[in-house]
Amino acid sequence: MLPKPPPREMSLGFLYCPPFRIIGESIAGETTCLQIPELDLGFDMGSCPRAMLPSKHLAITHGHMDHVGGLAYFCSQRRFQGMGTAKIICDERIAPAIRRMMEGYVDLERQRTPFDLLPLKPEQQIEIKNNMMLRGFETEHTCPSFGYSVVERRTKLKQEYTDLPQDKLRELKDRGVEITRSLEIPLLAFTGDTAPGPHLIRDDVRKAQIVIAECTFFEPDHKERAKIGMHMHLDDIAEWLRVLECQHLVLVHVSRRTDMQYARKRLMQTVGEDLASRVHFLMDYRTNRARYEQQFAQAEAKEHAAGGATPAPEEPEAV
Repeated sequence: MLPKPPPREMSLGFLYCPPFRIIGESIAGETTCLQIPELDLGFDMGSCPRAMLPSKHLAITHGHMDHVGGLAYFCSQRRFQGMGTAKIICDERIAPAIRRMMEGYVDLERQRTPFDLLPLKPEQQIEIKNNMMLRGFETEHTCPSFGYSVVERRTKLKQEYTDLPQDKLRELKDRGVEITRSLEIPLLAFTGDTAPGPHLIRDDVRKAQIVIAECTFFEPDHKERAKIGMHMHLDDIAEWLRVLECQHLVLVHVSRRTDMQYARKRLMQTVGEDLASRVHFLMDYRTNRARYEQQFAQAEAKEHAAGGATPAPEEPEAV
């Protein structure tokens, strides 16, 4: 009798939450690596599928192996593929350990892989694209941990000047009068592995258009396990969802023991159909594929009405 072939590797999860694509894989205890192509930004690198390599900036939430296990390979492959030097953003508390880890590979390989390490203090931010800032903030986990928010800076004319003609506005500006005010638009937040806490209701998280968060435990009798491991339980998500203003809440870090159909059923029972409609599971391939096909059909109909054509959808690259 022939032996069984090896199991098929999982494909990457894929969601289109306009205007951003969310690509990656996240399985509790195994790996988390995510990419937002429109922001040239990745989060964590527990493994390193080829599709993760284009991330110009990589934000690390914490040092657990399923979140940093592929970090050295990511840096090496970006260099090997001619994509430039990796920029690693992290909590300043774990920056020395990351540097030591990378130095260890120099001894093993007898060569040095260049990388830029950019430690952040809590609330410190770095520009990742024009007028778009990545901000780090402390979360609560079993080791030092960070969450991140992406905010866009915009300027808007002050209310008292909105009715003035352009020549008058130029005159005021030439006289040194500040006629505009700065706005911060929270675009996206990623909480990483964390227990519930005040960091979940910060303005740049609560008001973000898209929130990506872990939800590791779904069974009703696993609340204590979630508390011990400092992870999120579905009941925590349900309470949090009632104050979140996001258009999309993307859940990651579901374990293999939790069937997606069961997770969706528990979500619907716990929060109701209205709130559940805003929630997506990154690794729910079937539901996400059907959703994307519906998005494609709607875009195709719109393009057809405008006399254009929509390119055929592509499957996300497999790991």
